[in-house]
Amino acid sequence: MSIIQANGIDLKVEEYGPSDGPVLLLISGWSVQLTFWPKPFLKHFTDAGFRVIIFDNRDVGLSQKFKRNVTTYPFAPHIMASRYLRRKLLVAYTLEDMAADAIGILDTLDIPRAHILGLSMGGMIAQIVAAKYPKRVRSTSILMSSSNRFGLPLPPSRLLFDVFFKRRSRDPEKNLAASQRIWQRIRTQDGGYPPNDLSDTLTATIDRANYPAGRQRQLEAIMATGDLRRFGRKIVSPTLVIHGSADLLSRPHGGVDVAENIKGAKFELIDGLGHDLPPSKIDQIAKLVIEHARAETDTKKRLKRVV
Repeated sequence: MSIIQANGIDLKVEEYGPSDGPVLLLISGWSVQLTFWPKPFLKHFTDAGFRVIIFDNRDVGLSQKFKRNVTTYPFAPHIMASRYLRRKLLVAYTLEDMAADAIGILDTLDIPRAHILGLSMGGMIAQIVAAKYPKRVRSTSILMSSSNRFGLPLPPSRLLFDVFFKRRSRDPEKNLAASQRIWQRIRTQDGGYPPNDLSDTLTATIDRANYPAGRQRQLEAIMATGDLRRFGRKIVSPTLVIHGSADLLSRPHGGVDVAENIKGAKFELIDGLGHDLPPSKIDQIAKLVIEHARAETDTKKRLKRVV
């Protein structure tokens, strides 16, 4: 599938698996493209009978780009004002707009309900989707994400600066070098990656789309949206929260906080997992998500028989 209109903007969407299977909508993380999802990871779900939908979030990849100027500092006063007044003010959009994008995809594809899987920032968006559109969500799975609550442990200071404060260059080679340094730190150590995988993957990603301004606007959206616990407490769909014990970018405390603020949520900590989907861990992660989604389906079938 190519570009579709959803929530009034153009979004790049791809589908895998049987067209009549239960839908699993995957929401990508901050600044990463749909190519971030490893094909072997997606295959677990299609082999299990799911219709898998992935997409580029707004402002990254091949989806629509926004033109509003970004700030020079991600904690600028207008962002903090947006956060407390819950208005967009001078930010281009918030995570609530990005949640509406996800629902817009379901609307355009005529899908009434779906299982939702969000990773990192995508896990934040998934919380909003599940809270604001409960009738559209069959189950929610949140990977290596956070409640975005002020006071949660931050990444190590050097990593914090390199990821969130250091501006990316439009020069592809400089951007590649910066991306490699960061991913070498945050991804799973001994994750079973083949040689040169990181360089090849990042090069292909930058060749596909190199747009640092979108990266900054998405960060502004995260900051302006603020604490997500107000959404988590409204979630009624069965929820699974998965986090890695070795995640330096989104510390495990964030996942714990998500689970503690969603009634009945299950929390799974995976030993040694960083902030990625490595070959050594994708079988385990996919199995957890599939079992969680199937449990929701089995429960619905049992209730229907009782009624």
